[in-house]
Amino acid sequence: MEEEPRQWILKKDPEITERNVGGIPSILLKLLGQRGVSGEEAIRKFLKPKLKDLSDPYLLPNMQKAVDRIFQAVDGGEHVLVYGDYDVDGVTSVALMRTVLNAYGVSGGIFIPTRGEEGYGLSDAAIKNLIEEHGKPDLIITVDCGTASIDEIAKLNDLGVDVIVVDHHEMSVRGCPECVAVVNPKLGDDFHYLCAAGVVFKLAHALLKQRNIDGFDLKNYIDMVAVATVADIVPLLEENRLLVRHGLMRLPNTSNVGLKALQQVAELNGNVSSMDVGFRLGPRINAAGRMDKPEDALALLCESNAGAAKKLAEMLDGYNRQRQTYEKRIREEAMKMVEEQCDPKNDPVIVLGSRDWHPGVVGIVASRLMRQFYKPTFIVAIDDDGVGKGSGRSVEGVSLVGAIQACPEDLISGGGHDMAAGLSIREENIPAFRKNFAKYVLETTSKEQRAPRMNVDAEIDFEELSLDFLDSYDLLQPFGSQNPQPVFMSRGVWLTEAPRHLKNKHLKLFLRQGISEQDAIFFSGGERNLPDPPWDVAFTIDRNTFRGRTTLQMVIQDVRAARTDG
Repeated sequence: MEEEPRQWILKKDPEITERNVGGIPSILLKLLGQRGVSGEEAIRKFLKPKLKDLSDPYLLPNMQKAVDRIFQAVDGGEHVLVYGDYDVDGVTSVALMRTVLNAYGVSGGIFIPTRGEEGYGLSDAAIKNLIEEHGKPDLIITVDCGTASIDEIAKLNDLGVDVIVVDHHEMSVRGCPECVAVVNPKLGDDFHYLCAAGVVFKLAHALLKQRNIDGFDLKNYIDMVAVATVADIVPLLEENRLLVRHGLMRLPNTSNVGLKALQQVAELNGNVSSMDVGFRLGPRINAAGRMDKPEDALALLCESNAGAAKKLAEMLDGYNRQRQTYEKRIREEAMKMVEEQCDPKNDPVIVLGSRDWHPGVVGIVASRLMRQFYKPTFIVAIDDDGVGKGSGRSVEGVSLVGAIQACPEDLISGGGHDMAAGLSIREENIPAFRKNFAKYVLETTSKEQRAPRMNVDAEIDFEELSLDFLDSYDLLQPFGSQNPQPVFMSRGVWLTEAPRHLKNKHLKLFLRQGISEQDAIFFSGGERNLPDPPWDVAFTIDRNTFRGRTTLQMVIQDVRAARTDG
């Protein structure tokens, strides 16, 4: 089934007051203006962020309380357990928190729940299992979870266990849990963009400011924070941008033996981009959690032996291949269900469920269907007891958190972020949720908002696409949430020869605009019914280095018959 045709929305030119800033091309000043970046100092911080620009970690809510309690544990020789989530952000947060505690000489264990048996966050089953495995700790530090675990933390309080929550998720409508401290930027007015690993990094910074450790350099762990920040799809703004920029620079020569082995398995042998993290490193770490083996991902990040790290990295690569097999089958089955049960042109949402689907990959399938049909989507894996665990992905303007809050009678539980969320639901309630989810979307969006669209940042001619332009363009990186890779468009483009069909239905295109020629790759372009040239093409650009030769690579996002308007 072919994608819905998208309306191209060419962004308006921002008002630019700076005309000559360090030789930056005017089109890049335009892209910066679209991102709200203007003025020489702001442009400097955006294009060349420095670690000295990091703010005081004690600006985060309840930081001092958390630091005081941790140093009480350090000085008292207490048993401290770190509890985290099974995704990339959770695993890296656990690894970093445990590393810092070890540096202070704190004993204790780590615990990551399995997706299948114990589920996300603190749960009664997980609490029971961690106490059986580790004994009753004096202090539990939850990372990347805990903010909404009001009842579970109350039970830990009753057991005499103190809890510090280090998290970035939204508050429960019931408020905050009663515990030593909730270090969560959502409780304050700033840093809302941080992922959990970023908050852990801030906590580590606060601890070291109060009590430094000889020979411990927190900068050595920025690469782990960068991986988590990109993989968790949080906004690449302000300090996130700074941490990711410097973390990606460190990755090729990382001191983390596990990350080095993972890069080798992923065949990354040079500079690492946010795209490499998002599509090559992150999925392999996530795959362990999706296959209910999060402890293997954690072991990789904590491993100091190169041989052992290589074996663990290969295991994660194997989990990722297994995940891809599950994903392909589920995607094909979901597509068949869309064709048989849905009206993708008119239905405002997609909600599908099956007892044959693996809960570890439903989020990836939801993402693919959302992109293909431009509809908020939930995909639900149902267990033998009729309880479904679903993952959702949304389009611009539709909050999944709002949708979950609007459908409380249909769900067992749910939460997450506006663009990505999870839920639990009884199998028999899926039709009612689909109906009420659709009602919410229809009531909160207009027909125009629901129409498939693609934002185009700027129009550019082929003759402007040079390696010098690419050098300046690369300063906009890292790309990600709220700093998306710019989409350019060029008009009146012709083919110089027939498209070359590659594997997986990709196309190699040979394009000409005027006297300028460019090669391009069009992923899945072989599935499209392309119009006759001339075309307008929408594309992104990347740096491609092969056998020592660097070229500018055009990656086609969409093609339409050439037009003179819009």
